[in-house]
Amino acid sequence: MATEATRSNDWKFGLQFSVMLPEHLDQVLAIESESFPVPWSHQAFMFEVTENDLAFYIVALLDGKVAGYAGMWIVLDEAHVTNVAVHPGLRGRGIGRALMTELLYRAAVLGAARITLEVRVSNRVARNLYKSLGFVDRGIRRRYYSDNDEDAVVMWLCFRDARH
Repeated sequence: MATEATRSNDWKFGLQFSVMLPEHLDQVLAIESESFPVPWSHQAFMFEVTENDLAFYIVALLDGKVAGYAGMWIVLDEAHVTNVAVHPGLRGRGIGRALMTELLYRAAVLGAARITLEVRVSNRVARNLYKSLGFVDRGIRRRYYSDNDEDAVVMWLCFRDARH
């Protein structure tokens, strides 16, 4: 899937967004391993960015380095957020919000009418961010996370007149 390859925003610290490319993966994997108890592999990310026609991934670049990344699958008129992460040393600066805002923009451009995601019940920071962007809780996936059997909250956001 392709939308604009690189976009800048008006952030005071010069954040830029780019479609995730194979050359970003070493930095993405470093953030991934520091962010999740069961990180995705290099092979999984490589498949997503080079072979999966339903996948769309972006990176947030700060001074040419990956500050964070986000991805989604687009299936018909629905987008499903697969992952979002920000470098641990850069958290709390609005990069997660910027990534999600950019991902929502690109989902709408790609024709999504609605977008969904799962988030750990215990991840209050992420849940509050998603709620502030308009997502609403729509269900629970019991024992969704394999590392500790934690439940996931299923959240949805509708861009157009669609019900979920």
